[in-house]
Amino acid sequence: MILRKAFKFRLREKHPCEYGVFHRFAGCCRFVWNKALALQIEQLNKGKRCLSYPEMAEMLVQWKKKHPFLKEAPSQALQQRLMDLDRAIKDAFDPKSPKEFPQFKKKYKSLPSFRYPQGFDISGSRIFLPKFGWARFFKSRKITGTAKNVTVSLSGKHWYVSIQTEQTVEEPVHGSSLSVGIDFGVKRLLTLSDGTYYMPLNAYKNAMGKLAIAQRKLSRMVKRSSNWIKQKRTIEKLHIRIADARRNYLHVISSEVSKNHAVIVLEDLQVKNMTASAQGTEDKRGKNVRQKAGLNRAILDQGWGELKRQIEYKQKWRGGLTIFVDPAYTSQECSACGHVSPENRPSQELFYCEKCGYTANADENAAKVVKSRAGHARVVCGSNGAAMPSEAETNRVIA
Repeated sequence: MILRKAFKFRLREKHPCEYGVFHRFAGCCRFVWNKALALQIEQLNKGKRCLSYPEMAEMLVQWKKKHPFLKEAPSQALQQRLMDLDRAIKDAFDPKSPKEFPQFKKKYKSLPSFRYPQGFDISGSRIFLPKFGWARFFKSRKITGTAKNVTVSLSGKHWYVSIQTEQTVEEPVHGSSLSVGIDFGVKRLLTLSDGTYYMPLNAYKNAMGKLAIAQRKLSRMVKRSSNWIKQKRTIEKLHIRIADARRNYLHVISSEVSKNHAVIVLEDLQVKNMTASAQGTEDKRGKNVRQKAGLNRAILDQGWGELKRQIEYKQKWRGGLTIFVDPAYTSQECSACGHVSPENRPSQELFYCEKCGYTANADENAAKVVKSRAGHARVVCGSNGAAMPSEAETNRVIA
């Protein structure tokens, strides 16, 4: 089994201007992305096919002659940005699961970053970056595996280095034999079928007051002035603090759930579709727009999609299994008799089956329904007592 991990560390800054060269590197990568994307759009408008990566890489040589400032940036970083664009365009035209067409990157809205596929070197708490030299970083944990690439990115006022590694490990076997169904909710972030639940952090909701005050101050300032830049950095710092708090909380929850359960059954929620705007068009306005906006904000604040992703990859690391089931009517189905009716849920928290009289917390009942939809899978025990799925169950999503 090939295990891929990323180790992210903050670079040590001796002087505020020490890493100014990184801004130039990132700016060159952004310039190449926008120039190549404009060329691809021009090709599509003419009814021609998009240029492949080798064709764009050949044009990069001409761009360097025409724009000498591109020579300051590492060639591999520019090539990697063209590879990212090529991959994004292919994903946009994927017939099975098409994604959004790539957009132009703006200087003050895109995250400055660039990637080294090779040429770097790591020695203790120092890293060598081509066309920059040696840089020190805060090594908070041991780096395991073989380093494959390095990404340098800016978050707030600090630069970070992310080292992606690969290592071959034996197929892991989960240390637990338990299985559980999980229901996502707004009032309760996670509710497990065994009755355990986790409350949401609501990091953004708790900081909305401070953000509103800071953004009002920004709106009264002259754009691009010194005070405007300082206030914008204050707002960025608040957003980073919110994101860090949310990410840390989700890691704590996902690790705890993954460690204690070998088989986890989740609803196959499409968070992007669930949080789509209900505003509608000018001709046909949407219904309950404010209520839907509040629900979207709560779902995105709690990080359902990120939590789902973390549970899935942590289960793979530990040798567990994640099963995704159809989420339709899980809140209306009785976990005791299987009766489905909207009348079974008289309130947000209470579930009462009108057929058999079963009463429970609505989220806990939904978690039991989620588990029961995958409960038909035969689970055999491994040599250490851990619950291991059969081959047929691994390749199947029970709905």
